[in-house]
Amino acid sequence: MNYSEVEKISKALADETRLRIFEAISATERIKCGDIVSMRGVTPATVSHHLKILSEARLITCRREGQFVYSQAVPATIAAYSRALAKMAGRIKAKRRAAKENTSD
Repeated sequence: MNYSEVEKISKALADETRLRIFEAISATERIKCGDIVSMRGVTPATVSHHLKILSEARLITCRREGQFVYSQAVPATIAAYSRALAKMAGRIKAKRRAAKENTSD
């Protein structure tokens, strides 16, 4: 996962409403958009906007079945995101260690 993908996911999850919507989607196998609207107390247009951002970040997939649109989480994206963050954190720690060693010489 490249830096721009990490940034896109981070921005998508930084919004409190989107984070709660993502949490609701992740807690189920799949969920109808109407159920998200009723659970979160936001308008259908707002839910649609947030679902689009989550989908563009590849955190969820949305699929139409008849008149309903169902959303489900993409665990592989979260796993890749977690690995990328861990890798970044490891590099930051290594740089700090190196800087500390250079100043103590």
